[in-house]
Amino acid sequence: MKKQINGDGVVIIKKYANRRLYNTETSSYITLDHLATMTREGRDFKVVDAKSDDDITHNVLTQIIMEEESRGQTMLPVNFLRQLISMYGDSMQAMVPGYLEASMDSFRRNQEQFKSAVEGAFANSPFAEMAKRNMAMFEAATQAFKPGGAGAPGVVPTPPAAPSSASGGSSKDDEIAALKSELSRLQDKVEKLA
Repeated sequence: MKKQINGDGVVIIKKYANRRLYNTETSSYITLDHLATMTREGRDFKVVDAKSDDDITHNVLTQIIMEEESRGQTMLPVNFLRQLISMYGDSMQAMVPGYLEASMDSFRRNQEQFKSAVEGAFANSPFAEMAKRNMAMFEAATQAFKPGGAGAPGVVPTPPAAPSSASGGSSKDDEIAALKSELSRLQDKVEKLA
């Protein structure tokens, strides 16, 4: 079989009578889980009946939702499902798909904005400062145990330079100096035990 991707970059998936799904892009059989993964990755695909060439994407996506819901991680509340079912045959039925799609698009945009806001809030927060301090401590510790570093056997650790108040030593410099001093004391103890 030849690879099939339509002009819009949509991958064609063929569904055979035996319920098997064939990805024409990768020339391999796939499962509903593969299609769910493709959906999460933002890959666009179209599922067609292999015999009639009818578009059955809607049915397959609904089947994926049913599989996800049956695994115990339900996302669709019972009341919502009842309301949705009651809309079938209603005079407003034609408006529901557009409304649901617009609502979901709005939800997605809000979710992305919230995520960006949270990431931005932590960028200049005490949490970011703590992360920088933790990295500095980690780097100081790794330097102490590198060959030829302050913690190497036979090498005398150099005492940290005390920050000068005239040079405008900051509390970060004081903390780093204190950490280096503590590491030096610990290394001396380790050498004595050895």
